[in-house]
Amino acid sequence: MMVQFLSGGRLVGACCLALQIAACAANAASGQFPQLLDATLDELRQGLDGGQFSSVDLTKAYIARINEVSVQLHAVNVINPDALSIAAKLDKERSQGKVGPLHGIPILIKDNIATDDKMDNTAGSFALVGAKVPEDSTVTAKLRKAGAIILGKANLSQWANYRSDNGSSGWTAVGGQTIGAYFPGQDPSGSSSGSGVSSSIGLAWACLGTETDGSIISPSQENNIVGIKPTVGLTSRYLVVPISEHQDTVGPMARTVKDAAHLLSAIAGKDSHDNYTSAIPFGDKVPDYVAACKASGLKGKRIGVPPGLTGGDSGLSAPVAKAFRQALKVLQSSGAIIIDNVALPGLGQYGDANDIVLKADFLTDLPKLYLDKLVKNPNNIKSLADLQAFTQKDPREDWPHRDTGIWDSALERGYGNDSPQFQQAYQKQLYYGGQQGLTGALKNHSLDAIFAPSDYISGMAAPLGNPAVTLPLGRMPDGTPVTRNGFGNLNATAPNQPFGVGFAGARFSEEVLIGMAYALEQQTQVRTKVHPVVVPKTELKDVVGK
Repeated sequence: MMVQFLSGGRLVGACCLALQIAACAANAASGQFPQLLDATLDELRQGLDGGQFSSVDLTKAYIARINEVSVQLHAVNVINPDALSIAAKLDKERSQGKVGPLHGIPILIKDNIATDDKMDNTAGSFALVGAKVPEDSTVTAKLRKAGAIILGKANLSQWANYRSDNGSSGWTAVGGQTIGAYFPGQDPSGSSSGSGVSSSIGLAWACLGTETDGSIISPSQENNIVGIKPTVGLTSRYLVVPISEHQDTVGPMARTVKDAAHLLSAIAGKDSHDNYTSAIPFGDKVPDYVAACKASGLKGKRIGVPPGLTGGDSGLSAPVAKAFRQALKVLQSSGAIIIDNVALPGLGQYGDANDIVLKADFLTDLPKLYLDKLVKNPNNIKSLADLQAFTQKDPREDWPHRDTGIWDSALERGYGNDSPQFQQAYQKQLYYGGQQGLTGALKNHSLDAIFAPSDYISGMAAPLGNPAVTLPLGRMPDGTPVTRNGFGNLNATAPNQPFGVGFAGARFSEEVLIGMAYALEQQTQVRTKVHPVVVPKTELKDVVGK
């Protein structure tokens, strides 16, 4: 047997791999493994580094968990057929002392983030099945460089919730209807629906989602996890199916703030393929988001609360209002300075302008930023008009039961983001969302962040591409009325429905937001108190040594 040594006499190579296999078998007998429902990166890395289990074991366990709930929840569209061989390669590298920050850790990515491998990137539509990109999307390439295993593609709301006026969150023609795991028939929220469900019940260590307005924050809230919506430009959108170059961003969805920070650190940074990343003010090295996870993250921070949220007529449901007031007390006891009744008069004043901005962006950006870059386009989809025609002809796309109302309107208007109509609407959006919105509130009161229930946060952050973080805050109590979603196929509210709270801040202030969210999370630990009703049974003990 050939044996290799590194400096310091550390044994590597085939001998070390044999020892690792023996250690895995011994640990299988003792059953000392992290539970995958809640396993953190630190726990998984400790097990991998210590030889308790291998990346192949971990990948097998996650694949089994996905398969257990696939028919019931439809959270994952495709498993990477090369996942196990990639895991084996990474195990070999680990035995040779080559270890990256996410080495051998399986991650699911939303099915609008392209990979140059055997998996399709569909945005949930048969229009893109078989299409090929020239290379990995930048965020995918960064994950691979960090050592991550791209385990598969998570389901979503089709075209990132940008097709129908009458659709349902989490439905795609390719993947079916995603369902949440916290009550029967749960609407998972969109558009990063599958990413939210998958992270929450441990179908992977963590997931990537995308957001234009609410698509990370909302499904994270509804699925009892942490979501970070980064500043537009902090993470590259190259070879991610777009809606709006002005608002789209790619971000992490994970079970803890620290794990979300780890994932953000892996994907953030400048990219010559996405000129919005040139605005990153940190040079070539982004902040250490993991180091921001400190218990003192709230001390001395000036945090604003929108008008009415602390009073008896807040408009919040009683459970949310009570939990929010309790969270405010935690902020204050942790040294934060709370400024109540911070006015944001522009909120809700730019809806018509935003509708114009997004539709004009989509008309321009879909071909320019994605379709034109395809090296294989089997359905010859070159424009939004082509996509509309395909969708209305292919019965698998469920038209007209699910309409193409958003596209119809964009095509009827007929102008893109190089038009005077777009510029006028965008300036209105910047004014009401900026000076009269989040930017103005932060500046006028010298705030580090705005703090509010998660439903409020995404709308504040969207118009100027500001960052936001959401974390679990509570659950709806027993006796909560069960109501249906607008499409009539899922339950929108019910007992045990998770809800969250969030921070929104200035552009590129993720480091501060993460620190505040971590400090609140550590004192509340809400996620561990809200339990899903659908939980996969496969654990590491079931695969290690088998």
